Amino acid sequence: MSGGYEATIAAFDRRMAGYIPPRSAWTPVDEAVYGPPDPFRVPEAEARRLRLAAIRYSFTRHYEQNRFYHRLCSEHGFAPRHLRGPGDLARVPMLPDRLFREYPPGRDFALWLGNLFSGELPRIVVAKADPGPDAVLEAFRRAGLEIAFSSGTSGRLKFVPRDRPTFLALQYTFMKSVVAMLYPHWDRRAHVYLMMPDPRRTALYAGRSCEAFFSAFDQVRVGLDRAVSAGQVRAAMGGGGGVRGMIARSLARRGTRRLVADVTRWLESREKGGEKIALVGPPFVLAAVMDRLQREGRAFAFGERAMIGTGGGWKTHEGRRLPLADFRARVERTLGIPGRLCLDGYGMVESNAFMVHCPEGHYLHVPHSFFEPLVLDNDQRPLPRGEWGRFAFLDASAASFPGFILTGDRARLLERCPACDRPGPVLDPEVRRLDGEEARGCAEEVRRLLAADLGGRRE
Repeated sequence: MSGGYEATIAAFDRRMAGYIPPRSAWTPVDEAVYGPPDPFRVPEAEARRLRLAAIRYSFTRHYEQNRFYHRLCSEHGFAPRHLRGPGDLARVPMLPDRLFREYPPGRDFALWLGNLFSGELPRIVVAKADPGPDAVLEAFRRAGLEIAFSSGTSGRLKFVPRDRPTFLALQYTFMKSVVAMLYPHWDRRAHVYLMMPDPRRTALYAGRSCEAFFSAFDQVRVGLDRAVSAGQVRAAMGGGGGVRGMIARSLARRGTRRLVADVTRWLESREKGGEKIALVGPPFVLAAVMDRLQREGRAFAFGERAMIGTGGGWKTHEGRRLPLADFRARVERTLGIPGRLCLDGYGMVESNAFMVHCPEGHYLHVPHSFFEPLVLDNDQRPLPRGEWGRFAFLDASAASFPGFILTGDRARLLERCPACDRPGPVLDPEVRRLDGEEARGCAEEVRRLLAADLGGRRE
């Protein structure tokens, strides 16, 4: 696309107009989320100003409109008047990410979701006397709310309530982060293959977070074109589930080879057509496609007209960790796509922010105008830059729940990127789960759901 970055982002914003609130109604949070043309090139002083104003506004909202969070803040002795400057941000009370999976069964599940919600909850009608999670999610959806879910290896799901503004912010920030980091390679006419569930047919975060691809691009294909319920994911992740679990895993086995074969055929068609393409999804799916191509002695040469976006975890179908640099080298050999156009991202169901690799060094850049990253020691005190510890964050963009989260991830935060000139902090790309924390991630879910026997059989 010609005209430089400003023209590109103006065209992108026109495509995404339905996700952006009217300028006249912008709050300090909206100013920080939608205002910067490039989320990764905001000057540090400006980002600090925007971030503090946005977090102060968000914290005050949750303190005043969420009874559960208000009680937590009272226990910590922290109120809006105590949030005076950047030095106070680490004192903001945070919720452990495991909280979002500590829910009761039946109708009490709906009450639990309501207690997490900040603001006035719309009327929720749950028809069944003893509803399962999917019935409750449908009741919330009918009331205009988005309840995204994710999972860990135990099959115990996490549920996060988003109102419409929070959901739209998630979609916009996710898509803009990708477009900004890939500039000048975004083109609405590019053909996109989402190697995951259809975002329009599931509340699974691995799929739902990608809905905006249908607005940002003209041609989008999905890898799993059917509805995916919470019950199906729980059965696939937990390894049990009785008859229902067996059915879910049977569907996974049958779908695996079809997915790999379909991606391969799609690549063949796109190579002949000469269009720009983008492959998006968990790395293990693309690794399985490359396994097949290697077995058949085949390769492609897409060059710079192709992009790859991955996220969710770096385990192969055998459960081995896949080194990022090795993956990029293999993509270049097998698909002919330069490693600098193969970018990974780090996000989670509890946040609207999406941290993306830079092409120059593949460090994870933080959208620091509305998102405060922290790395903490065992006593939850901030560690100096460059030290490994527990990752935590303050995400101002979440209006419907307190986006101030203590994660179970091990991370290292650097003051600046060692490889590029973008301002602001970056995460070391090797983010992992802390010892003793349950494994999670979009790739893990899709791997269990779609790929029970990847590589076990040949098409």
